[in-house]
Amino acid sequence: MSTVLKTLELVDLFARQTRPLKLADVAREGGLSRATAYQRLLTLVEAGWLEQDDDGRYRLSMLSVRLAAAALDQADIGTRAEPALARLVATVNETCSLAILDRGLPCIVARVETDSVLRAEQKLGTSLSLEGSASGRVLVAFADPVTLDRLKEGPHPLPSDDVLADVRAQGYALSSGYTQSGVLGLAAPVFDLHGHCRATVSLVVPVNRFDLDAFREPMLAAAADITRILKGSTDTHG
Repeated sequence: MSTVLKTLELVDLFARQTRPLKLADVAREGGLSRATAYQRLLTLVEAGWLEQDDDGRYRLSMLSVRLAAAALDQADIGTRAEPALARLVATVNETCSLAILDRGLPCIVARVETDSVLRAEQKLGTSLSLEGSASGRVLVAFADPVTLDRLKEGPHPLPSDDVLADVRAQGYALSSGYTQSGVLGLAAPVFDLHGHCRATVSLVVPVNRFDLDAFREPMLAAAADITRILKGSTDTHG
């Protein structure tokens, strides 16, 4: 059992990095001989936790992203975020959602509906575009370096550099308007304890009711509330 635990300690080592590691780096950082480090790396590669890039360096695989998404779901982040989402809906009278990255795409994991008859339909579990959706643009713009590298290597188109620069400067994103006809999206990042963007709060509104000035600050406040939840703080609005 101790060997298994020591091998899994390398997963935590990689989780603290912002770049892939060479065998020598792993041995040094883990206080291991090169032979021991290699055997543990090989085990983690075969188990799907790690992968090698074209230069032979090691990095976490997308398995970690899928497990992170499952962990968030099992930790019931949706339920814990609902009060903040409900306050947002009460303020703007529009439906809002919480999305996370799942298998390389934004996925809606929580949703609070408005009473309005005319509203955008996005069910729980719906996957969104990285390139065109507001949530996708936020998750790419604020991705940590490792996640961003994986998204770039993935099969899904990413927003342009100009779009990403605007999102980072503004602290929120607008959707492209072409991924879902007749509606516009607005999204803001939610950060975890380590300052990584782990989710988005978003509003998807019929074009004829879209009002950026009215929606922006309440949405950013909701995102800040849920960020405090992920950081373990109980100091939220309301």
